[in-house]
Amino acid sequence: MPVNKTFNSFADAVADIPPGSSIMIGGFGGAGGQPTRLMLALRDLGVGDLTIIGNVAGISKTTGYGWPDDLEPIDQGMFFESGQATKIICSFPVPSTTNPLSEIEKAWREDRAEVDIVPQGTLIERIRSAGAGIPAFYTPTGVGTPTAEGRETREFEGRTYLLEHALHADYALIRAQKADTRGNLQYIGTSRAFNPAMATAAKVTIVEVDEIVEPGGIDAERVGTLSTYVDRIVQREAGDPLP
Repeated sequence: MPVNKTFNSFADAVADIPPGSSIMIGGFGGAGGQPTRLMLALRDLGVGDLTIIGNVAGISKTTGYGWPDDLEPIDQGMFFESGQATKIICSFPVPSTTNPLSEIEKAWREDRAEVDIVPQGTLIERIRSAGAGIPAFYTPTGVGTPTAEGRETREFEGRTYLLEHALHADYALIRAQKADTRGNLQYIGTSRAFNPAMATAAKVTIVEVDEIVEPGGIDAERVGTLSTYVDRIVQREAGDPLP
C-alpha cells in the first residue's frame, strides 16, 4: 500500500531533529519560497549546535525585504538570536546596512558562530551535486580571490578552476505549493529556486505546503520533486497570514 507521508503538525514533523544537525532551509530571498512554519517549529523545539544552509539569510529581519508591512519579518537569523545555530553556509548572510546589525552578524562578531559565504551559483551547484551523487566539481568562480586560498585548483583548456565539494545535510526544510499524500510536490514562483535541489540533498526532507491532495491530484507535468525524495509533509492552515 502507498505510504501516507502527512503529519498533523509542524511540531510533530520536526520533533526528532537532534542537536548538532545540519539543516537546509529553502527559499530564494526574503519570504520567497521559505518554509516559515517549519522554521518556527524548529525554533520552538530548542535544539542547538545547528548548521544552517540556505541562500539569502538574515536580511528580512533588518530590512523587511519580501514581507508585508503589517507582519514581523522572519528569517534564519532567529536561530542565531536564540543561540541554536553555530554555523551558517549561505550566499548573503547580512544586509548591506550595518544599522541595525543582523543576528547572524552579531553572532559572528561575538565569535558565537561561523559564517561560510558561498557564491550563489556555486552554492546551488554544491547542493544539486549532492542530490545527484556527484562528490565534487570544478568552477571558475572564486579563482584569484581570498576564497581560493589554500584550495585545490586545476587548469582546463588554459583556464583555472577551483574545486568545490558537494553539500549534503541531515534535514531539509522546504516549501511547496502542493503535495500529494505520497510526497510528489508542485512548486510556484521563487519556491522553484532552491527547494527542489535541497529536497534531493538531505537525509530527511520535510515539506510545508499550502495544499495536500490524493495521488493523481497533481498534473504529472507539474511535479517538481518526486515522492522518492520526500519524507514528511505538513499542510498550512487556510488563511495563514504568514508568507
